[in-house]
Amino acid sequence: MSKQTDSTAEVLLEKRGGAGIITLNRPKVLNALTFSMIQQIYPQIKTWEQDPETFLIIIKGTGGKAFCAGGDIRAIADAGKVGDRLAHDFFREEYILNNAIGTCKKPYVALIDGITMGGGVGLSVHGHFRVATEKTLFAMPETAIGLFPDVGGGYFLPRLSGKIGYYLALTGFRLKGRDVLKAGIATHFVESEKLPALEKDLIALKSPSTENIADLLNSYHVKSKVDQEKEFVLDEHMEKINSLFSANSMEEIVKKLKQDGSPFALKQLETINKMSPTSLKMTLRQLREGASMSLQDVFTMEYRLSQACMRGHDFYEGVRAVLAAGRCEPYPGHTNPLQSAVLIDKDQSPRWKPAALEEVSDEFLDDCFKPLGNNDLKL
Repeated sequence: MSKQTDSTAEVLLEKRGGAGIITLNRPKVLNALTFSMIQQIYPQIKTWEQDPETFLIIIKGTGGKAFCAGGDIRAIADAGKVGDRLAHDFFREEYILNNAIGTCKKPYVALIDGITMGGGVGLSVHGHFRVATEKTLFAMPETAIGLFPDVGGGYFLPRLSGKIGYYLALTGFRLKGRDVLKAGIATHFVESEKLPALEKDLIALKSPSTENIADLLNSYHVKSKVDQEKEFVLDEHMEKINSLFSANSMEEIVKKLKQDGSPFALKQLETINKMSPTSLKMTLRQLREGASMSLQDVFTMEYRLSQACMRGHDFYEGVRAVLAAGRCEPYPGHTNPLQSAVLIDKDQSPRWKPAALEEVSDEFLDDCFKPLGNNDLKL
């Protein structure tokens, strides 16, 4: 056994058989990722990567509801307001960890059972294997809190089929279960109740190659029949998504949605109108630029954007509004027992500044994407 196996720890790190196992262990807050968890996971991945007796890395969450619902946005917002270092350090260390997962020399298996959003996506999507279940709920909901779909969203989202990634990034649309596989975010689908057996079999593999691990995952995947016949939730809308979200600017996307006028288009318009105009413009440019960048260059770009958000207004306003509603870290709709709505200004509808897309200038955006000199992210 290596490192932490104390059941009260935020993250459990252990070696079983040929596998290094990372367990996110904050079930009461849907395994939301803290700075100290990042600081523990990164060196352990690096150690296992060098260890000849570790053949694969497995990451999972406890509690049955979530893999990881995202980063600890309250702590980041509190730090940013008072100019605390955490507002720099959290993003820097998180992206360094995401990059370590994306470049990991050992097969990395993420069991994304339950809610997987924001920072939880960063802990899984860049790894070799992502196993979804019927309980998986995926989203990148950042535009609703004055942020942008970071943790490498600028890399993986524009590489999804058609314009699905742009649609998910701008609207925060949630994918459930097998749809996470069909969208290209997960690599395998296995019933939730089969995960303990799968994990046991992965641990029991003797000096496995990546192919051996893939074969084992495939054997579970082909036996999983849940929702097998179901059509992909976005199938009927793909033509519209591909045409409406292919525009070069947010203003143009909005115009196309209005002109289309279908119930689907109007629903997207309603959603987009609730989002931070700054976040929307930042996100569209992030994905358009990230489409042709390396993963490392995307993280460098996203770190610059994260610091622009820390300097700005909308992130703090978005977090205030979400937490005022008594909703969990970046997972609107789940009550977080640790957040008391009484402590915060009760008004739940965010007041974005600027309030309209037209008011977010290209000059302002250029400034958000500017290099940070010595403070740039170094990978």
